Amino acid sequence: MRGRLASFVVAAVVSRAVYEGLRGRVAGGRVADGGVPPVADGLVPPVADESAFAVVGGSVSPVGPGSGSGGRWTRVNHGGRVVDLCAGPAVALGAAVGAGSGPAAFAVLAAGACGAYDDVKGDSRRGFRAHLTALRDGEVTSGAVKLFGIGAASLVAGALLKERAVDRVLAGVVIAGTAHLVNLVDVRPGRAGLAVLALGAPGLPRGAAAAAPMGAVTAVLGDDLGERTMLGDTGAHALGAAVGSAIAAGNGRLGLAVHAAGLIAAAAWGERETAARAHPSG
Repeated sequence: MRGRLASFVVAAVVSRAVYEGLRGRVAGGRVADGGVPPVADGLVPPVADESAFAVVGGSVSPVGPGSGSGGRWTRVNHGGRVVDLCAGPAVALGAAVGAGSGPAAFAVLAAGACGAYDDVKGDSRRGFRAHLTALRDGEVTSGAVKLFGIGAASLVAGALLKERAVDRVLAGVVIAGTAHLVNLVDVRPGRAGLAVLALGAPGLPRGAAAAAPMGAVTAVLGDDLGERTMLGDTGAHALGAAVGSAIAAGNGRLGLAVHAAGLIAAAAWGERETAARAHPSG
């Protein structure tokens, strides 16, 4: 019990400290660059000119003379509120520090790094098929970087967590699949965070590994639900990899196979829904 509590607290404290530090820097950068005032206490900064925003990675981001460091760290969410992306790197670092496991920390940081690349360089294309098609045509999209980067890192982490080849592959699938699943549900404020809590809770009796992502997301969940920040791909993938690592560490071959099958089914469903939205019938 002490190990789980310590892991939860460490992850929460680190995540909150990093989050507050990043928010301070983003706020200062936005004002210094002549941008809009910092987002604080749930208040939405006034937007004088909609042309000052551009679509980046499927979201809307300030661009132009006032974008500066603050613009790179802000988005407009589905409800039209300006939010920052500070929660993502914060929970990635918090979950990695609190993991208490080298392989898990590696998977979390690698997934977070790939997600951060997509947050910065992403485009509007969605779904594995779109990114693989672009790759076939010679274009390496941010989605392809996530697909292969997180997949490779997950297999490495799985190989370090398990001894037998089959178990290593299954563990890698579980880690990568959970990272994808958490990102898949991250479509509204707080949904990814609540999913992490729901997925991690059953693993708490088996050890401390699940406590780290739960502590990390708890530290920023209120701000996420309050639409002051968002996890972005950085946070969603990192937290998912952390939960996936906990599942992989706490299950034998049968449990790994069941989880892997469920995650593959969820990924297939998500791909089908993405294709349906991209090509609506009628």
